[in-house]
Amino acid sequence: MNIDTALEKIYSLKQFHIKLGLDNIQKLLDYLGNPHNNLKAIHVAGSNGKGSTCSFLASILQEHGYKTGLYTSPHFVRFNERIRINGIEIADKDIIEFLETHKKYIDRERPTFFEITTALAFDYFSRNSVDMAVVETGLGGRLDATNLLDPLASIITSISIEHSHILGDSLAQIAAEKGGIIKKNKPVFIGFLPLEAENEIKIIAERNQSEFNRLTDYTDINDLKSLIKIEGVRIIIEKTGLNGNYQLKNASLAVLTLAQILKDELNFDSTLKGIENVVENTGIQGRYERYGNSENIIFDAAHNLEGIDIFLNEFKNEYNNYSERTLLFGAMKDKDIAKMLNKLNPFFDKIFITSSNYERSASPQEIKEIAEKNNIKCSIVKNPENLIEKHILGPPDNSLVVLGSIYLLGEIKKKIIQ
Repeated sequence: MNIDTALEKIYSLKQFHIKLGLDNIQKLLDYLGNPHNNLKAIHVAGSNGKGSTCSFLASILQEHGYKTGLYTSPHFVRFNERIRINGIEIADKDIIEFLETHKKYIDRERPTFFEITTALAFDYFSRNSVDMAVVETGLGGRLDATNLLDPLASIITSISIEHSHILGDSLAQIAAEKGGIIKKNKPVFIGFLPLEAENEIKIIAERNQSEFNRLTDYTDINDLKSLIKIEGVRIIIEKTGLNGNYQLKNASLAVLTLAQILKDELNFDSTLKGIENVVENTGIQGRYERYGNSENIIFDAAHNLEGIDIFLNEFKNEYNNYSERTLLFGAMKDKDIAKMLNKLNPFFDKIFITSSNYERSASPQEIKEIAEKNNIKCSIVKNPENLIEKHILGPPDNSLVVLGSIYLLGEIKKKIIQ
């Protein structure tokens, strides 16, 4: 088996789509000897910001000398990006070995793509004796395949309306699903949540006798800096390794969590170094990312209404720097595409529509019809990489924003790399 065959095997499991529930993953992990029970972990859920928060956590831990496992999803270009130890992606040979060793079980039981990927990550981290694993949920939390962990702490970064057909159509319902990662007697840390969602998380924490920590109780954050006050210690963050002032919140949430877990071990210099070196240490992409050497080309994985608001709050700071602003946009079928486009439309002179090959993606024609119903002019582009290459060679005062899911950004990046 080579890596192409191995990945084809993993991707073939996508045909079973999402199976919410823990029975299958519990059976698979039992078969593997329950590697997750060997892990000290931090478990992160949320509508937005969970990937960035995971990356800040992992980077800070690395700078403190911890051998750190990082499990995130989805990937941009390579499957291996999902599973890293100290920033280094899992090797092809480790993926192949896992699939070959457990081929009979996989063929017989047919776990889903995400279940087998999660099991692979837990097994890999366990065999390599990581000091700490930072684990991002896939979808929701309560019934997510990652939720067999008994973490040192749980984090809920944000709550907004998303995946309503699975998670519920109210903030309280969605909070209940994401709050399902909270474990008994283990602290939970929350970012800036709507009151309805915060109250639900607090109820779950009280039920589990879990210490409830709100970021707002420990921080003073504005557009320029974050002041974190923890038991007499003051930490000031003025910039992060990720573009966007909103990353101050994600970095602060990571610092607050680690300050409570590591206690006196948290070193001020190593913490700031971890925040600054987050890209180098974790390989995170697509968070208000300047493409290559082009300051005027931005990739952002805003995939829902809250994500759009976060993006626009940042983009407003440089909007007037450009004589022309172009948007390349794609979205999933289950998103409120009309509201997303209505928020974005005033900020762009031209809008182009594209899509990824992911099965949940809305087709360009579907998005175009929604746009036209809302009197928004747009055009479909079949080869988005050509549009990007054109802007790379164009005048620097013309901006291009590539905005949508990680699946979309990843496919476009892959085409550019090729």
